[in-house]
Amino acid sequence: MAKELTGKVYDIQGFSVQDGPGIRTTVFLKGCPLRCPWCHSPESQEFYTQLSWIAMRCVGLDECTKCLDACTKEAISPGKTTQHAVTQKPIRHIRIDRTICDNCGDCAKVCYRNALYMCGTDYTVEDLLSRLIKDKPFYDQSGGGVTISGGEPLSQPEFVLQLLKRLKECGIITAVDTTGYTRYEMIKRILPYTDLFLYDIKHMDSATHKTVTGVPNGPILKNAERLAKDGGKMQIRIPVIPEFNDSPESIRKTGEFCKSLGAAVTVIQLLPYHNMGVMKYQRIDDSKPVFEVEPPSDEKIQSLKELLENLGLPVTVH
Repeated sequence: MAKELTGKVYDIQGFSVQDGPGIRTTVFLKGCPLRCPWCHSPESQEFYTQLSWIAMRCVGLDECTKCLDACTKEAISPGKTTQHAVTQKPIRHIRIDRTICDNCGDCAKVCYRNALYMCGTDYTVEDLLSRLIKDKPFYDQSGGGVTISGGEPLSQPEFVLQLLKRLKECGIITAVDTTGYTRYEMIKRILPYTDLFLYDIKHMDSATHKTVTGVPNGPILKNAERLAKDGGKMQIRIPVIPEFNDSPESIRKTGEFCKSLGAAVTVIQLLPYHNMGVMKYQRIDDSKPVFEVEPPSDEKIQSLKELLENLGLPVTVH
């Protein structure tokens, strides 16, 4: 008997107003080929279910040692004593050796405070649809719908295709939030079932793009051109990252490219860098260096917005 198709989801966010028009439910899939240093959802990058740990939920080893006892790999050990973020009292936390941990989840099963939890749940298309269709009255009243995001959702192409088909059969407006880094064949397959693409363009220089994100931008730009030619609608998203792409020259080049896509581009969205994702890196691996810079000022963002508007482009800031 063939195994039923599943997709690995790390979050489902209802009443979202940032991921397309109207009130939406956004489904976040795990797995991404890019490694953007500023990623605000690092838990989305890997394709497998990961052990995560939220220090604020932990009661400390003086009150509970169940996770130490549950870990047969001895990947969890006593860590340093710090100050609790809420109570301000001393608390001795655990330490997770990620080189030993195999993400088995045994420790998460015994953590009654859910400080340890597994990030990544397998859903069938029908199971996920039954959750999403519950919000249909909100979609219908607001002109919203379902957005499939990531990670890079097209890294799970068959699951996304089947989910989009079922959503359209149910009369639900759809959007796909993508990096554009995939084979165009994947985009073309989902195009008939996708009302809107939220399409990221981070930098116009391919060498810089590859150095920083790990992949070149050639396929991303080419796919955007082909998508526009084939009748797709796009909201172009530009993350504004200090020391990477926040210069007027960089934004202008991106704007000129967007303008070349013509009527396919419904709006340009400037996404100012924020550091709210920094703490998430600590949840999945606190041994890696974290990218952190000062967010761009409101004045800076306004000047870049005006620059794009002077090119004749509709622009919003999110």
